[in-house]
Amino acid sequence: MITLGIDVGGTGIKGAPVDTEKGVLLHERYRVLTPQPSTPQAVAAAVAEVAEHFQWKDRIGVGFPSVIKDGNVMTAANIDSGWVGTDGKSLLEVATRCKVNLINDADAAGIAEMRFGVGRGARGVVMMITVGTGIGTALFIDGTLVPNTELGHLEIRGKDAERRASDAVRQEKGLSWKRWAKRFDEYLSTVERLFWPDLIIIGGGGSKYFDRFSHHLTVRARLVPAKMLNDAGIVGAGIAGLHQPEPPQPIT
Repeated sequence: MITLGIDVGGTGIKGAPVDTEKGVLLHERYRVLTPQPSTPQAVAAAVAEVAEHFQWKDRIGVGFPSVIKDGNVMTAANIDSGWVGTDGKSLLEVATRCKVNLINDADAAGIAEMRFGVGRGARGVVMMITVGTGIGTALFIDGTLVPNTELGHLEIRGKDAERRASDAVRQEKGLSWKRWAKRFDEYLSTVERLFWPDLIIIGGGGSKYFDRFSHHLTVRARLVPAKMLNDAGIVGAGIAGLHQPEPPQPIT
């Protein structure tokens, strides 16, 4: 039960072979910079480089910063707009010469955290929120994923939430943890009013600094940092790589 998991991010593309039964990486992660511009052909070549580094010939799962429907890329918030409408699954299969399954990157991280991390065994409504270049979300109801929620694009004060409260914004504007936490808390409160989660898991790069801002947050839900940190996206993508989705059936 070993696959190659690859996590495509706004600044880096990283991957490693994954033991999907234990939820661990079997080799040190290999990382390349995300091409700029991050066009389909350029990113496909970078993904192929990661696969080639491990001399990979088997199944691959790729976590991608987009809504993914049947292998097609539907949005492009933190990736080149040329991806919209692209058959990402087929493009990456040609580039890597492997079977590929494409999944939303936050969904991938959430799957890993729910199976092997702090979300293991959690019931009710669980929200995984990744904080990094953008804000990603994964929603689970009694352990079942509701895919492609993309709640980082909720409008807060006239802007996408991730344009106000991502970790990238904190760094770009030089915000103190307290000032940034006020923005992030406003976002979390909006999500809570809409979904009333029982548990919120904070993941992504921002989770490493949870102790620096968590005491400024006021949401009612239990709030915990992710356990798997930056490995979550790779592990979750690897798990997704095991499952090749069936073609959609027409509604009758």
